[in-house]
Amino acid sequence: MTRIPDGVMERAGILAETTREVRDEKARIAWLATRLVGRRAAGHPEIRGVVLGGSYPKDTWLPDSADIDVFLEFEKATPRGDFDRIAREVGFAALAGFGPYERYSEHPFVEASVRGVRINVVPCFGVEAGEWQSAADRTPFHTRLMLERLTAPMRREVRLLKLFLRSNGLYGSEIARQGFSGYVAEVLVLYLGSFAGVVKKFAGAAPGMTLGGDPGRFETPAVIIDPVDPGRNLAAAISVENVGRFVLLCRAFLGGPSAEYFEPRPGRQDAKILDGCVTVRFRCGKRSPDVVWGQLRGAAAAVSAQLKLGGFAVVRSGALLRGEGRCTLFFLLESVRISEYRARRGPPFHCESDSERFLSRNYSRSSLMWVDGDGRVCSLERRRESDAASFLGRLLTEGLAASGVPAGVREDVAAGFEVRAGAGGLPEPIKGSLAESLSTDASMLRPS
Repeated sequence: MTRIPDGVMERAGILAETTREVRDEKARIAWLATRLVGRRAAGHPEIRGVVLGGSYPKDTWLPDSADIDVFLEFEKATPRGDFDRIAREVGFAALAGFGPYERYSEHPFVEASVRGVRINVVPCFGVEAGEWQSAADRTPFHTRLMLERLTAPMRREVRLLKLFLRSNGLYGSEIARQGFSGYVAEVLVLYLGSFAGVVKKFAGAAPGMTLGGDPGRFETPAVIIDPVDPGRNLAAAISVENVGRFVLLCRAFLGGPSAEYFEPRPGRQDAKILDGCVTVRFRCGKRSPDVVWGQLRGAAAAVSAQLKLGGFAVVRSGALLRGEGRCTLFFLLESVRISEYRARRGPPFHCESDSERFLSRNYSRSSLMWVDGDGRVCSLERRRESDAASFLGRLLTEGLAASGVPAGVREDVAAGFEVRAGAGGLPEPIKGSLAESLSTDASMLRPS
């Protein structure tokens, strides 16, 4: 089994450590946030307690980044409407001096920044294990489990794993990233004992690899069972792409262990690759970023499918979301222009009814018809669009309703959009984001 040099892990450990000054400041902010929220919650009998969740109370947070998650535990009989309303009222009132705003996961929660630290006020129901009424109900159980079972050395291993993931663009469960959450990192160390154990396990990943339960129950590239909810596969929220990237990253790290894997590393970029990229830019209406991201992913997938049906070879597709609702769908193509003609292969000529049907359907629009060397009736017809930008312009006007694009994005696009092929005329921030999205992933590269 490959041994990771002590020097590499010592350097990584230094990068993952937090100074006493930072810890003291974080403790003061956590105390302040809990006190402010607790005072406002005291006036609501529906709230039975205020507790800290997330990485902070478990001491698995990274230097310079740790949200303070304050959970409002509601009586389980609280109506859902009151649950949402009271949680918003408490959150906004408690954090009124810090510019609070609403975000949305499974349900709304309130967020604000206190001295540079993000504070989340999140509602959950105080239920027994397994009686979940909302996704957040598991969090207090997660916190108690990790406080009981993670030793001090294991907490350090969790921080190493989180830093490894973050430095290589794989950390974060938000829908924009679909990566490894902080809780997943904790569970992996809980199951496998150490950072090294996690890396070695994933480097040798086989199809259906399952941690914490019986194989074959779930159909994801890797299965990670939530130890407080055996019916929940934590890996379901991680994209196939990111699971694959993590496996390749672990193999590359074991092939050439280096402390560089714990520091941000730029990808390798080809400046000309943007010449083959077509973008659709528009503004989205006001709604939760999490909702918008889900819709943008759906839109990118739907438009990509339409491009393929139109004869364009789509290499990669995706979406960007910048401030004030500025959205970009992007499609990297093998070529932004394809042949003006396309060939259709029909049935063998000896299949009388099928060949007659093919001829009658295609004769009027064909420039050429013939029988090929395999005995099949073929036709050559002119495409309606051979330019990708023109194709998308027509699709998003004439064909938008039947395009498969989610309703929310359809409304945004109908209000106005711009299609552009190549990088010319694109704002520099978008060029930079596209170049980053389409760069060779540094996590897959072995150090030179």
